[in-house]
Amino acid sequence: MAAPKLGVQLIVYRGRQNEDLEGVLKEVADVGYAGIEAGNLFDMVGEQPARDALAATGLAVTAMHTGYGDLADEAKVDGHLAYLKAVGSKYLICSGVADREKLEGYTQSGETFNRVGQKCKNEGLVFCYHNHAWEFEQFNGQKGIHALCAASDPDLVKLCVDVYWVKRGGEKPEEFIDRYQDRAVYFHFKDGFDGPKFIELGQGDVDLPAARDAALKVNPEWIVCEQDRSELEPKQSIQVSFDYLKQIGL
Repeated sequence: MAAPKLGVQLIVYRGRQNEDLEGVLKEVADVGYAGIEAGNLFDMVGEQPARDALAATGLAVTAMHTGYGDLADEAKVDGHLAYLKAVGSKYLICSGVADREKLEGYTQSGETFNRVGQKCKNEGLVFCYHNHAWEFEQFNGQKGIHALCAASDPDLVKLCVDVYWVKRGGEKPEEFIDRYQDRAVYFHFKDGFDGPKFIELGQGDVDLPAARDAALKVNPEWIVCEQDRSELEPKQSIQVSFDYLKQIGL
């Protein structure tokens, strides 16, 4: 069983990646990460600059992250899948549902995700849903995230498990991962406290070693550090988190 590779979500750079992608990727590579997660880099900076930056640093694209709105546009979906294939990645990650204020928004989204998931599977790609905390709110005793999973095909709709948001949603990340072992294929390791307050890995209240143990059971290709905001400079932030991931054996 191969050890998971470590990646980083570029959100911590707060937009600098749109102006200086090669500089950002050089910092990520210097720290030691193997890959980066972001939106569609071809759309963000242009195809050739994106290809050049990736080639210059040797970094892989761990996944492409988008929002629910893009999934309603077949042309956008097709463009994102073509992008993933062009850069040698396979995970299309979506955040958000049709309507987070009612249960029907989750069941409706399950149908949409099945459609996109089938299209991904046909192309040899994998569709994943990324959770936050609000999916754990209850509607007549039923949590949105579990309704979404029930309304979607586990063969077509996988999960990008964000362990920080699972905890903020009131569940233990390791138990959530175990519950959805057939879907949990990609992981965001994030740390912090209620607030939300984000902090470098190993410095918050998320039991990351327990999440690691659960994640390793499903033999993931990637574990990705995601920190929405930091009080440190981005390179320093991702270095601290990288050092912690190595410290716990990843």
